[in-house]
Amino acid sequence: MSTVSKATKLELFNLKSKPIQTFWITSIAFFMCFFAWFGIVPFMPYVVKDLGLTPDQKWNSIILAVTGTVFARLLIGKLCDKYGPRLCYTWLLVVGAIPVILIGLVQTPLQFLICRLFIGFIGASFVITQFHTSIMFAPNIVGTANATSAGWGNLGGGANRLGMPLIAAGVISFGVAETEAWRYSMMIAGAICLLMGIVYYFCTQDTPDGNFKELKAAGKMPELKKDEAGFGVAVKDYRVWILFVVYAACFGMELTVYGTMDDYLQNTFQLERVTAGNLVLSFALMNIFARTLGGFFGDKFGKLKGLRGRVIFLTVILSIEGVMLAIFSTAGSFMVAFIFLICFSLSVQMAEGATFSVVPFINKKAIGSISGIVGAGGNVGAFLAAILLKSKSAVAEKAALLDTKGASEEVVKAAQAAASSEAVSSGYFIIGALVIVTALISLTIKFSEEDEKQVALDA
Repeated sequence: MSTVSKATKLELFNLKSKPIQTFWITSIAFFMCFFAWFGIVPFMPYVVKDLGLTPDQKWNSIILAVTGTVFARLLIGKLCDKYGPRLCYTWLLVVGAIPVILIGLVQTPLQFLICRLFIGFIGASFVITQFHTSIMFAPNIVGTANATSAGWGNLGGGANRLGMPLIAAGVISFGVAETEAWRYSMMIAGAICLLMGIVYYFCTQDTPDGNFKELKAAGKMPELKKDEAGFGVAVKDYRVWILFVVYAACFGMELTVYGTMDDYLQNTFQLERVTAGNLVLSFALMNIFARTLGGFFGDKFGKLKGLRGRVIFLTVILSIEGVMLAIFSTAGSFMVAFIFLICFSLSVQMAEGATFSVVPFINKKAIGSISGIVGAGGNVGAFLAAILLKSKSAVAEKAALLDTKGASEEVVKAAQAAASSEAVSSGYFIIGALVIVTALISLTIKFSEEDEKQVALDA
């Protein structure tokens, strides 16, 4: 695969450029996948009431939604190396649309949990997006391109807080009952993913020079032919597993913190649900620029200090993320907490961008497999952090119920809220400390002199 035809600039409006066309289509596809993946979140109060979900079932649905993605990301990276991103994204969108549509038809908690597990598979879209942009852009700009496409795609996970209620309002205007609107809204989101799969197939190609199938037939991809066991090579590289942990410490923490922040802000600072939800949405919308900044500075440090410079920047921004979350967890006033939550949101998204400014340089023959493993790390981190917060919160709330046995409902609820707030706060502090430790570990990522020289030549 030649680097000559790769884009050396991110010229967003140069739509004649195949890399730029791919950038837009893959970003939109990623956005729609995340929109559908977390599309049920704004409707959870209706779902809980409609299906009679218990608190444990509600937590389990959150955990299952990120668990399915782990396996999907590991698999999809290997498939990208073999079949190319175009076919992989097409199939992911088409097949992934099925559980999104089916969740609108569920009648029992078990059916709901199964659908949430399989909907999580479309979270693997991140890996294909990063793979596709990595092979479309040159080393000097690949970090920025990766971070921007990922950041704009991630917006789907926050935009659904506005978009899904708007879709529901449109559905209701056609005479559908408000309690049933969530079902139709999810079906519409699934249908859009299905259509996006068709667009991806007809409007993209695997590389700037053509599709994998044709290039292999013409003998123009010898490096990929030599590396049949790309996934096996990736698994044996210690740097891949460090980045796996690093991504768990940034994207995994973003998923978990945003997923629990609504309740935390309500319980700790007595905010209204709508106010808390809008604040969390505003932090998610920072993906418009924050993740891009991480990739941009990764590229800049790479230009100044080579591949080592990219690692140093990743360490610094990851350390800042951990410190910001730890301080936020101890904040007693809302204004102080708000300031440090903004700083955490900015740094965690920059850390994600910085991670994938390093990934393309680990092993160019196994970019898909490495992206899959590292991407899966984010969901493993989210899973473990959710387990930590769930266990601490459950123990604290049960103790509060015992202490207030026989008291009024208002007193019981207040005690539960206070207990949950304290438990989650201590959980956030522990997570912040672990992120700082991970940042220090990231410094052990090394590159050879040959790697440094090759990147300098490609640039």
